[in-house]
Amino acid sequence: MATSTVRKKQDSQHSPKNSGNFILGVAKVAGGTVLGVTMLASSVIAGGLVGLALSFRNLPDVRVLKNYVPTETTYIYDIKGKILDSMHGEHNRDVIKLDEASPHLKRAVLAIEDSHFYHHDGINPNSIGRALVVNWRSGGVVEGGSTITMQLVKNLFLARDRTISRKLAEAVLAMRIEQIFTKDQILEMYLNNIYWGHNSYGAETAAQSYFKKSAADLNLAEAAVMAGLIQAPEDYSPFINYQETKRRQKLVLDRMEKLGWITAAESKAAREAPLMVGQPTAWKTSELPYITEAVIAELQRRFGEDAVMKGGMRVQTTVDYNFQRMAEDTVAQAHQRLRNRGLYADQVALVAVDPRTHFVKALVGGVNYKESQFNRAIQSLRQPGSAFKPFVFYAAFASGKYTPGSGIEDAPVRYRDGSAFYEPKNYGGTFSGSVSIRDALVRSLNIPAVKLGQEVGLDKVIEICRTLGIKSPLDPVVSLPLGSIGMTPMEMAGAYATFASNGWHSEPTIIVRVTDSSGNIILDNTPQPRLVLDPWATASLNASLTGVLEGGGTAPGANLGRPAAGKTGTTSSERDVWFVGYVPQLSTAVWIGNDNYRPLGKGVTGGGYAAPIWREFMMEALKNEPVLQFPAASKFPRPKN
Repeated sequence: MATSTVRKKQDSQHSPKNSGNFILGVAKVAGGTVLGVTMLASSVIAGGLVGLALSFRNLPDVRVLKNYVPTETTYIYDIKGKILDSMHGEHNRDVIKLDEASPHLKRAVLAIEDSHFYHHDGINPNSIGRALVVNWRSGGVVEGGSTITMQLVKNLFLARDRTISRKLAEAVLAMRIEQIFTKDQILEMYLNNIYWGHNSYGAETAAQSYFKKSAADLNLAEAAVMAGLIQAPEDYSPFINYQETKRRQKLVLDRMEKLGWITAAESKAAREAPLMVGQPTAWKTSELPYITEAVIAELQRRFGEDAVMKGGMRVQTTVDYNFQRMAEDTVAQAHQRLRNRGLYADQVALVAVDPRTHFVKALVGGVNYKESQFNRAIQSLRQPGSAFKPFVFYAAFASGKYTPGSGIEDAPVRYRDGSAFYEPKNYGGTFSGSVSIRDALVRSLNIPAVKLGQEVGLDKVIEICRTLGIKSPLDPVVSLPLGSIGMTPMEMAGAYATFASNGWHSEPTIIVRVTDSSGNIILDNTPQPRLVLDPWATASLNASLTGVLEGGGTAPGANLGRPAAGKTGTTSSERDVWFVGYVPQLSTAVWIGNDNYRPLGKGVTGGGYAAPIWREFMMEALKNEPVLQFPAASKFPRPKN
């Protein structure tokens, strides 16, 4: 692959001392097409001619890249100040020379990201022209067209906002970079600076993380995977979604074949070659990887990847190191006991939330982080089964039409569901006739739950779920009261925490506070609880759910010897079993299942398998906590019908 000649143009040639010169300069690079002039000129006029000219005059000096040095380390601590992890641009980046990268990797990256890289001056006339048309018609930036040089500019200099002025600034800086650096220098900076996922920056660190080898030794199959990750690293990561990884790999290989850079036989061999995937080396220093992974994800959502990796943040989490270790040990030991009982469940997840603050106190995303980095506590949407019913029964109490003593018929019923009919069945297939609302909840009868859902309205039930912080997609299908739609253990623990606080809610968080290296607060998650539920209805629900842990309930094995409430969940075919329960000081969700959705086995229930794990964890977690009572419903006025 030939290297372009270093251009001798002076940086001032495209300096936008007036906006007209800028338009002509870009139009010249774009081949002088009428479309290029028209669209770029229109964009400048639309954004304000004088304002854009001034903003471009203040663009960064790209020559600083000659002496580029990454910035400060970010540290993550537990709630008592123990360091859990550190993140730094250089700490997670091994810089390599361009000729030290595998030729397969260079070709794969160019094929999928910018196949005309060695033939343009920083912007691709065809790509950017097409994008400008789409963006002008939409009134904003909805399509890219970025070259590798423009991506480098975006990563190092510009904000991530999708505006036309930012895209124009990106183009200007890209052309400036190409005036100063050779193509090989630009490609080398690009490969060393872009984010490859899982806290890995640069091709060398990513190659070591994904394949346990140097970037110089990547074969075609591995290089195609690496190139496919660039667009959305975590989404396409083999650590998270292997099938999506293979789809992206094929896309890259097909592109390389279409360009004539590899043969059809080479493409086929690469697609069929086994991938010896390693593990995220960038996380190897973490003391509590499930916690730090969740923290990093939250920080990146709020501040962006660069700010997290280079901004010198000091992050105080909500978890105590020893408490989290206890939770992880509990899950690991419980998983082994499940196997000893003949239950070959792949995974167990646990989330504990303090109802008084909605701080996450423990988060365990699986039985062994080294074997699987998928965090089921926050990433896995699984059907909660009957553990969803409290949201429906709360809605019934809050409507003012029902009390725990109200009667309801547990008898055959059917509802039209689209073009067919839906007939709910109880677990075991029997019917109980007339029962109280409380008894229906304690015994987890399905038909009364479905009836109540229809009575109060499924849209109202969904509204309550949203109020409780549940963000997963929910549809008003007839079977919703039986937990037929997936949710995360984090969502379940956080929502039940609001029941435990008798209706007071804060947004669940795993971060207490974030400061910069000088101590200035940039994020403060001090709890600001709001009363979002009716106190009488919540107290009535809590009183009913205490019966689940007593004789006659579905989880007597969860009894703590102190006031506690909770609900079992068992889905059809026993694919997911749950127990979610709470005391006034702690709400905890436990889930058991297989990642491939294989049934756990006939007769496996939340009460028989998840509830004992919940009890073991809660007994240890609460051993120094005083016994507290839930507020009685009699202390609050009943809502009017």
